[in-house]
Amino acid sequence: MKERYSVNVPVESEDSFQLYDLRVEVVCPPGKRIMCGAKNGDFFTLQGEMLKLPPNQGISIYSLGAVLPLLAAKQRVTPPSDWMSTDAEVACPDPNCPSRLRIIRTGVRTFRHGDVTVVSLRGGSGGGSTEEAWTAGHT
Repeated sequence: MKERYSVNVPVESEDSFQLYDLRVEVVCPPGKRIMCGAKNGDFFTLQGEMLKLPPNQGISIYSLGAVLPLLAAKQRVTPPSDWMSTDAEVACPDPNCPSRLRIIRTGVRTFRHGDVTVVSLRGGSGGGSTEEAWTAGHT
């Protein structure tokens, strides 16, 4: 499978952007009954859009559902004062389970826009470029 990122793309490149790699670890309080089937130290990684589990390890779909909406935001660079930069733990969705999922930023990858989408930076569908839309929302 062709990798869609490069550590050699200049960050200043007009068509590049960066995402953090993530490691999501299960944290279980010692001696507590865990309801979601997780074990302390279980983990998965996220590299770009690829979620990877170690061999012979699973994750509850409910636990995954609780953390999944946060992962794309945790991959992006955020200001130090943003709660996404400081808050790292998500509670198990079972109210009777004391486990948590800890999201850890582990590294940075640089991607090229054209390697991850067919939509052009200039003149994408919907009128105007995506760059113009982004600039308009961030000035």
